[in-house]
Amino acid sequence: MTAAHTHPEPLPALAALAAVVCYVLTARRLRRRGDAWPRRRDLSFAAGGAAAAWAWVGPLPGGPFTGHMTQHVVLGMAAPLLLVTARPLTLALRALPAGGVRRSLLALTRVRAAGWLTFPPLAALWDVGGLWLLYRTGLFAQTAHRPALHLLVHFHVLAAGTLFAFAVCGLDPVRRRWSAALRGGTLLVAGAAHGVLAKTLYAAPPPGLDVAVAGLRIGARVMYGGDLVALATAAVVGVGWYAVRGRALRAARRRRGEAFDPRNIPHCAQNIG
Repeated sequence: MTAAHTHPEPLPALAALAAVVCYVLTARRLRRRGDAWPRRRDLSFAAGGAAAAWAWVGPLPGGPFTGHMTQHVVLGMAAPLLLVTARPLTLALRALPAGGVRRSLLALTRVRAAGWLTFPPLAALWDVGGLWLLYRTGLFAQTAHRPALHLLVHFHVLAAGTLFAFAVCGLDPVRRRWSAALRGGTLLVAGAAHGVLAKTLYAAPPPGLDVAVAGLRIGARVMYGGDLVALATAAVVGVGWYAVRGRALRAARRRRGEAFDPRNIPHCAQNIG
């Protein structure tokens, strides 16, 4: 087993920090022109970018396998959720001036491929299915000796995790918004598949990997701890569903003329009497 960060990846870490700077400056420009943009989203994106940068180059806790699993949870679960809840696509659409670039970006979110790419079960297959392929075949053992493959795997983990969080949370505008039931159900199934994978690693290491039993089990527990991120994702889905449902109920009441009218109070009181 190769020690964590035998192949440090400073360029992706710098790219993550550069993305944070771009986000914060864009949000600042949006506020300066008088538009509202919650600062908690700045903090969320900054935390996600910093977490990804740390996972690529920072010192990781525990032994080699434990450090790798910490890297997996941060790059594939925690950082994507923080980045997605900052709504970067919405920020870009609001900040770009009216013109060709903004129209092109908006058109890109409306194409049929974008709708299917963010189809939650498909996004889950790319994410969790990719992890099963990585850890239950000899692919992971090969990354120890091939730095380019090591970097590619990390890019996939981050990209697939971000796509999954984007599809399940459903915060940014895309061609089709899938139902909360489908997104929540997909999250439940994906979380179960991720948990089962962690349990198989507790019992047996990835093929071709020589790792001490103690390190293997600690690393598997770290991976299983990713369920906390899944719970946070479920909370995001639930809050989003509640907000959408509330707006729909208020709109339905307005259409039915059920808004509160003080002039109805005497009439109602008379009927009661």
